[in-house]
Amino acid sequence: MKKTFVLDTSVILHDPQCIFKFDDNIVVIPITCLEEMDRFKKDLTETGRNARHFSRYLDDIRKRGSLTTGVEIGKKGTLIVDLFRDAEKYLPVDLKAEKNDHKILAVALKFRQEKPNNPVIFVTKDVNLRVKADAVGIHSVDFEPSRVTIEELYTGVTTFDVPGDVVDNFMAQRRIPFQDKSLMPNSYVTLRDQHKPEEHSALGRYDESLGEIVPLRVPPQGVWGIKPRNNEQAFVMDALLDDHISLVSLVGKAGTGKTLMALACGLQKTIDESKYQKLLVSRPIFPLGKDIGYLPGEIEEKLNPWMQPIFDNVDYIVSFSAGEKPQKRGSRRAWQELINQGMLHIEPLTYIRGRSLAYQFLIVDEAQNLTPHEIKTIITRAGEGTKVVLTGDCYQIDNPYIDSSSNGLTYVVERFKHERIAGHITLSKGERSHLAELATNLL
Repeated sequence: MKKTFVLDTSVILHDPQCIFKFDDNIVVIPITCLEEMDRFKKDLTETGRNARHFSRYLDDIRKRGSLTTGVEIGKKGTLIVDLFRDAEKYLPVDLKAEKNDHKILAVALKFRQEKPNNPVIFVTKDVNLRVKADAVGIHSVDFEPSRVTIEELYTGVTTFDVPGDVVDNFMAQRRIPFQDKSLMPNSYVTLRDQHKPEEHSALGRYDESLGEIVPLRVPPQGVWGIKPRNNEQAFVMDALLDDHISLVSLVGKAGTGKTLMALACGLQKTIDESKYQKLLVSRPIFPLGKDIGYLPGEIEEKLNPWMQPIFDNVDYIVSFSAGEKPQKRGSRRAWQELINQGMLHIEPLTYIRGRSLAYQFLIVDEAQNLTPHEIKTIITRAGEGTKVVLTGDCYQIDNPYIDSSSNGLTYVVERFKHERIAGHITLSKGERSHLAELATNLL
């Protein structure tokens, strides 16, 4: 039995291709949605872009038939633009027909009454509107074609309890054949002695091309004075220093060392090894709490408040590697020196579209605030010889239009977990301070 999906404006603005994702069912666009989209189509934001794309799709479809009676789309589905205006006829008294949300909801009520044998589903990303739909007896769902359950997100790390001689052989031969269908390319593995798990273990990475677990390549002295403090950070350093892994995603709570280690390894590969021409760092601009308004100065001065976490980390790394005492760290602006030398570039993501970035070590911090489309835009900028590192905490999202399961970072983790050029590690142990670790766990 075919279902009827009535879409809200929020769905169209989230994904302009949404009408093609309902298989062979009926998709209904209320005319009120098109009127609402007129307010966005001139915007230079992602929302405006989506509105313009949807208008082009609709214009192309209308050439194939009448949208009011229905045009075949996708996998034998049907698209209808409904011109219904008599909302008062179907709405409860408490829902005013003058409100656009209620007009759209009335279309779902109309289709349910006219076609009682066809299930009607109202699709919206507006939580309040879903609650109202449920109150009037309409089945309502969120639009989530790229949603990933955060609790089931691929971690990139696996632990195996094995006989003690297996651990010994791995440490002696520096590799061991290992076949397990649960292992993805570049999965990180802890081999533990099943009889002495806390005392006897070894760390490695699964190399799919060899079908073997190989040891980590982490310098004993660390990089730029930064050494891994736990197994997870050792996995991170191995992935960041491996030139065969072009895309690294790091997910973890605050204080786990994601940004610090990415910057340290980026400086190592760029300055010490000259593998990349420059270290490019970027992050989306979302204020925490109320925005302070427009900032004075040139673009560099405007960016300073947003990029200060990056500057703090670079100062810490440079001072630490120089052996300075803690009270002197940050006393000089190391990041400014690196920028002046052309080795470090700080840019907002706003200006990355259309560029081709070759032979660069690209770090995108706070990537959990990006949509799947924005993440795609960034990764497709990577030219020959470029390494992309995405870091973020999926539980600290400032973008009001995405959540822990629908953001671009989790989307990338799941889509790239089968690829040999990608690596992922989920970090859980905080190393910033005992106070920061307690705050993360308790608050």
